[in-house]
Amino acid sequence: MILESIVTTLNNDASVNISPMGPRILDAAADGSFEKFELRPFDTSTTFANLKRTQAGVMHVDDNVDLFARAAIGKITGSGLPKLTAAEVVDGQVIESACRAYEFKVNFIDETGPRMSLNCEVVAVHRQRDFFGFNRAKHAVIEAAILATRLDFLPQEEIAEQFRRLKIIIDKTAGSAERNAFENLCQFVGSSNEGRLGD
Repeated sequence: MILESIVTTLNNDASVNISPMGPRILDAAADGSFEKFELRPFDTSTTFANLKRTQAGVMHVDDNVDLFARAAIGKITGSGLPKLTAAEVVDGQVIESACRAYEFKVNFIDETGPRMSLNCEVVAVHRQRDFFGFNRAKHAVIEAAILATRLDFLPQEEIAEQFRRLKIIIDKTAGSAERNAFENLCQFVGSSNEGRLGD
């Protein structure tokens, strides 16, 4: 099972890097708990460089799609950073507003494939608040955020078509937070492709 999440890692200067990632959960229990998961970042990503260096991070489950969207397009800096607290076991940062946070250590890195494979072990769990849930608009923002990270791999026409389909869902079911997040993604993807998408 792949879970949409947000991972925090520490940069060389001790600042925090926040990235959306889809960990593959290994052997989840009936109650949803798990002890191990796999991350598959690109070898050129800041997340991979940080995890290779520090061997630790924090994976978050959250229903704040604006955070997913901003993390996907690199717009989480300075005053836009969420409130963070120091992790308890690893050298890392926990996003205070997230529903759950999983401190983890990296046990093994396989660099032989096109995507890196990091086997991770949960060493501490934070249950901070209830998960509100995703409506169709929140799902649409998550899908748009994933597309925004694939600009170098997918044809422009395919991305534009998928954004147009997602916009129909946004128009029907979104609240203001989802609309703003989707608009930011449209602007990012549109400027990257010399034209607005999703209009």
